[in-house]
Amino acid sequence: MKKSLIVLAALASIAGSAAAQSSVTLFGLVDMATRYTKANGISLKKLSDDGSSSSRFGVRGVEDLGDGLKASFWLESQLIGDTGVVAAAGFWNRRSTVSLAGNFGEVRLGRDKTAVYLQLDDFDPYGDVGLATMTTTYSALGSTAGGSFGSSTMNRNNNQVIYILPSNLGGLYGQVNVAAGEAAGTATAFGQKQYSGRLGYKDARLNVSGAYGETTIDPTGVKFKVGSLAAAYDFGVAKPTLVVTQNKYLTLEQKAYTLGVTVPVGPTGSFLASFTSDTVNDAAVAAGFGKATQASAGYLYGLSKRTFLYSTVTQVSNKGKAKYAVTDSPTVLAGQKSSGIDVGLKHSF
Repeated sequence: MKKSLIVLAALASIAGSAAAQSSVTLFGLVDMATRYTKANGISLKKLSDDGSSSSRFGVRGVEDLGDGLKASFWLESQLIGDTGVVAAAGFWNRRSTVSLAGNFGEVRLGRDKTAVYLQLDDFDPYGDVGLATMTTTYSALGSTAGGSFGSSTMNRNNNQVIYILPSNLGGLYGQVNVAAGEAAGTATAFGQKQYSGRLGYKDARLNVSGAYGETTIDPTGVKFKVGSLAAAYDFGVAKPTLVVTQNKYLTLEQKAYTLGVTVPVGPTGSFLASFTSDTVNDAAVAAGFGKATQASAGYLYGLSKRTFLYSTVTQVSNKGKAKYAVTDSPTVLAGQKSSGIDVGLKHSF
């Protein structure tokens, strides 16, 4: 009897230890803003989502397998706060991955951000979210990669195999993403067959990175290509950033340059500003694309570590045939301006 009790106690101890080595977390963020936009003399007022961060909810978990090896999963869904619905693109449309990580780095499988778009997120002072995102004037150049640049699979893609470098390489970081079209070259593979990569160096102040990605557009092998170089340096009183990006499709090219800065204000506030200018080559002009600039400023104030108030103002100035518009803008005519301002609140959990 005593032996049985000892065995049961040992099993209970082992089970408790195993449970302690695993964790599952429910997490999320809700961000909504009152927004006013204007273009061509027409104005629009609305309650909008994602003024400073992307609204989301999800569940993630990790299991310690011993010897530095860990298995994990991550399921994350877009939340449209003003209507309370999730995106029609799929329930776990932001991320659905399973991973194995260790001293070798991490191997991740599933739907996730591409390497090249992670770079744009990291170096945009606004995190590529809201009215002031620097990719507002980026173009997919008429490719079928998904209409506007932000909606293309250059942002998130399905069916990815991802390798991420370990974090103990003296500041060196990077990853490679590969996605199969899964359709033997037929039309259903468009905008899914893709690869991208990123390599950078980061220490307490300096962050420099280069990234490149290609998305196959049709069975003949035509690709939409994105290349980007970026740098940031934290002086303490301010952190300036520089991003240079080139988009290419067939003979059409666009180059975009962004200068940004983040300035701490008090213990919980930040002032944000950026200026983006893009140019297109003659082939893109002939195809109906034009140049544009965007100037933006914003302020973020922390009520706590999880709750922030913010405001953003931005204006896009189109030239020639360009029709770029800020988020939620009325329709913009070629060569005209699009502007907006919002005030919002976000809370994470």
